[in-house]
Amino acid sequence: MQWLTYLTLPILVVTLWLYTVGVARSRFPKLRNKRICLLIAHPDDEAMFFAPTVLALTEPELGNHVKILCLSSGDAGGLGETRKRELVKSGMALGLRQEDDVFVVDNPDFPDSMTATWDKTKIADLLCSAFAPNLSKPMKSKGPDAPTATIDILITFDRSGVSSHPNHISLYHGAGHFISSLIHNRPGWQCPVDLYTLTTTNVARKYTSILDALVSLIATAFSKKQKGEHPSPLLFTSGAAELRRAQKAMTTAHVSQMRWFRWGWIGLSRYMVVNDLKLEKPGAL
Repeated sequence: MQWLTYLTLPILVVTLWLYTVGVARSRFPKLRNKRICLLIAHPDDEAMFFAPTVLALTEPELGNHVKILCLSSGDAGGLGETRKRELVKSGMALGLRQEDDVFVVDNPDFPDSMTATWDKTKIADLLCSAFAPNLSKPMKSKGPDAPTATIDILITFDRSGVSSHPNHISLYHGAGHFISSLIHNRPGWQCPVDLYTLTTTNVARKYTSILDALVSLIATAFSKKQKGEHPSPLLFTSGAAELRRAQKAMTTAHVSQMRWFRWGWIGLSRYMVVNDLKLEKPGAL
């Protein structure tokens, strides 16, 4: 009987995982016909942390246009140019339309460093110049015109940055400052850009791979929901084929980064399988 238990358990786990994938895709809201920017700190963030999101949002039938904006070349080890090319290759493997949909900022204001906190105002200014150039100069008095932007959705890390990396956390604060600046001195207008952030989980859940899919489904199902044009939360769960694509985006694109611990990450991390995103309220940022 013991061998039967050992045989049945993995089958049950995989069955629950695939069931979760089906439920998440059929019952949770989707984003359609949106201009979306994924804001990351380093080349490989898109695959290590956001692969389920990118794979889901780039499905052709949804009509979204997804772009990646990376605020450093990851040049801490002197491989910046290599990592730029790897990011483009990974983005295409995850479903982006064209190579020009990946843009890497190479600026000393945003060093790849485990000890550097990036200035939120500089991040917000960069986002404004890229996506809302007509609003790049802050208004000193109230204005009647609606704020506009060239993207509809901005996605990045939450305030804990998944791995507590200061560069990741800086993106949250910079993106929040950008969102707030869009509606500054424009009372009565809704922000033209929705900011979604990737939920940080505890360590126990972080390394449970497909086991966390069902946990995330339950947690998201019981969370406070917002429907309509600005749904929240969003849940993206990858099946076997999508998980393999995410893993290959690391192993065949980000070749320079494939150290032993990253093999562990792509095999054990729940972020390779499931992403849950929360819509941030501009007034709370």
